[in-house]
Amino acid sequence: MSGLPTSDAPSILNKSYSITADVTIPEGGGDGMLVTTGGRFGGYGLYLLKGKPVFLYNLVDMERFRWEGPEVLTPGKHTIVFTFQADGPGFGKGGAGVLKVDGTEVASQKIPHTIPIIMPWDETFDVGVDTRTGVEDNDYQVPFRFTGEIAKLTVNLQP
Repeated sequence: MSGLPTSDAPSILNKSYSITADVTIPEGGGDGMLVTTGGRFGGYGLYLLKGKPVFLYNLVDMERFRWEGPEVLTPGKHTIVFTFQADGPGFGKGGAGVLKVDGTEVASQKIPHTIPIIMPWDETFDVGVDTRTGVEDNDYQVPFRFTGEIAKLTVNLQP
């Protein structure tokens, strides 16, 4: 699935959320976008870069926050989860993010702010590929199609 307008995408703005990707990594390693909303001027991406899981949060091209697992994922089935706990209700609050692989925490950090009002309107919600601009040009070039298989992707939004 790719190219959904951000207005039709699950909105992670101003709330706690989790994103879970059940994937199969092929022999020879996996690479590519699992899910993204936004791009160069704001948004997020959960992807594999040279086999390592990455969650990148682009704060309107002013600052980028990165959670990256230290290990290359082995071939086979894996569950990658990014969880964000917002600091409370209100626009643009910060919070704490945790990246886990197969139930084990691989990266965590707090961030001071998030995008307060709207994701870039000219970007899209994409699964398995990035159809517009990348959230981090230093990491990849679009379309950055995932080389493995995504069995299931779940976005869980907290009120």
